[in-house]
Amino acid sequence: MKVVTNTAVVRCGHDGRVQNVASQHWVRIGGSEVLVDSDPEARAIAGCPNIGPTMKPCTTTLAVISGYSSWVRIGGKAIVMSNLDGLTDGTVPGTVHYTVREPGQTHVAVDK
Repeated sequence: MKVVTNTAVVRCGHDGRVQNVASQHWVRIGGSEVLVDSDPEARAIAGCPNIGPTMKPCTTTLAVISGYSSWVRIGGKAIVMSNLDGLTDGTVPGTVHYTVREPGQTHVAVDK
C-alpha cells in the first residue's frame, strides 16, 4: 500500500472531494506532507452530488475504519495508507464511504 500525502485524491462514494489537511509538517514525500492518524477525520467534502429533497450530500468525513499503519509512525502517530476507508455524514447514514483514489505519490509503500 502506498503512503498517503496531503496531495492525495480522496473521494466520497458519490465522488465528492475530501479536503486533505496534514497535521505534521516535517516528513514529506516529493514535497508533499505525509498524512497521519486523525488527519482524514472531520474533513470537509466538496462537490458531493448526492442532493435531493430527502438526500443529504456528504459534507464531512467521519472516523477511519481502516487504513492506518500498525507499524510506521511519525511523531507517535500512525501514517495513512492507500487502503484508507471511512464513513461520511451523507445519506444513507452509515453506508457512504470515503476512499483514496490516488495516494499523492507513487514511490513509498508500506506493508502494514
